[in-house]
Amino acid sequence: MGSINPQGATRGGAKIVGGGIGEGPGPDVMAAATLDGTKVMSSDGEHVGKISDIMLDVRNGRIAYAVLSEGGFLGMRANLHAIPWSALTLDTDQKCFFVDITAQRLKDDPGFDKDHWPAMADRTWGETTYSYYNRQPYWSATRDVIEDDPAIRPSEH
Repeated sequence: MGSINPQGATRGGAKIVGGGIGEGPGPDVMAAATLDGTKVMSSDGEHVGKISDIMLDVRNGRIAYAVLSEGGFLGMRANLHAIPWSALTLDTDQKCFFVDITAQRLKDDPGFDKDHWPAMADRTWGETTYSYYNRQPYWSATRDVIEDDPAIRPSEH
């Protein structure tokens, strides 16, 4: 099992571990479709589902979250979970993601179904979801990076 390092959990994207390179330009740059169907393991080593979608924040050019499909058959009656991208670690050796949460905690998350997608524009839902995975929402993390880095922060004239 890969190890999950919570350091840097609020900034950046998914962590990458392992020595596997794969095909194409990966693992640092990959087509989102390449990751669809990738199995997801919990922090306590249980197979909890597969990535079914990667949701983009189109306006800001960021990954909003990955969708974990848990259970069901061929996507029917599957429970879906919005997983913050920064809560995932891609293990290129084992060809899977590890989510930084236990299997039971994931099962306790009510998630949503394919006919009732949450609205990421609802900041309360987004903040609650990120908090459940002990992550700072990506839009806040970006603001903090800009405010903390004088090289990026707009000058105050």
